[in-house]
Amino acid sequence: MSDFTKKLTSPIVYWNLIMLVVVSIVLLIVLWFWMKDYSHHGESVEVPQVKGMLLADAEYELEKQGLAVVISDSSYNRNLPAGTVLEIAPDAGSKVKTGRNIYLTINTRNVPTLPIPDIADNCSLREAEARLKSLGLKLGPIEYAPGDKDWVLSVKCKGRTVVAGDRVEIDCPITLVVGNNNSGIEDNLDDEEWDDDEFSSPEEEVEN
Repeated sequence: MSDFTKKLTSPIVYWNLIMLVVVSIVLLIVLWFWMKDYSHHGESVEVPQVKGMLLADAEYELEKQGLAVVISDSSYNRNLPAGTVLEIAPDAGSKVKTGRNIYLTINTRNVPTLPIPDIADNCSLREAEARLKSLGLKLGPIEYAPGDKDWVLSVKCKGRTVVAGDRVEIDCPITLVVGNNNSGIEDNLDDEEWDDDEFSSPEEEVEN
C-alpha cells in the first residue's frame, strides 16, 4: 500500500470528514431557525380598521398589532378634521406578517388652493359654473350688475375681486358677478306723460 493510500485511509481523515458533515448540519439548522424567525414564518396578524381615526389613534392601534406606520400621502376632505386617516394600504382585514409597513393617507392640515380660470368677461354664466364645478371649487350666491344678460363680468372670493391665475382656497365660495341686461339708463321719453293742460296747440293760443 502506497503512502498516499495510507494517508487517505488514516483515522484523522475520517474524523475530519465527520466533523465537516456535523458542522454543515449544525449551520443548516441555525440558518433554518434564523430564516424562520426573520420572516415570521407562519405568523400573521389582521390589519385593524383605522380609516376615519386621527393619526395618533391609528398609530396606537397599528403598533399594538406589531405593524409599522408609514405616512405615504396626503389629501383633503373638507368634512373631516385635519390629521384624519383617509386611506389605508393594505386594506383593513388583510392578513399580513408582523412588522409589515402599513401605508396611510392623511387629511392635510393646509387647505389646497386652485387657480381661477379665465372666465371673467370671457364666458356665460352656465359655462363659468360648469368650469368652476369641474375644478372642485364651491359656488356662492350670484351678484347682478348692469351688463349683457347672463354674461360673467367679474369674479369674487371673500368679497375681493380675483382674476384668472389667482389662487384661491377650494373652500372659498366663488361669487360670479353677472350682467342683468340693465344698462342703468332709462328711456324717459317712453315713460314721460304729456300734460295736455301745460301744452296747448297754436290754434288754441290764437283763440285765446
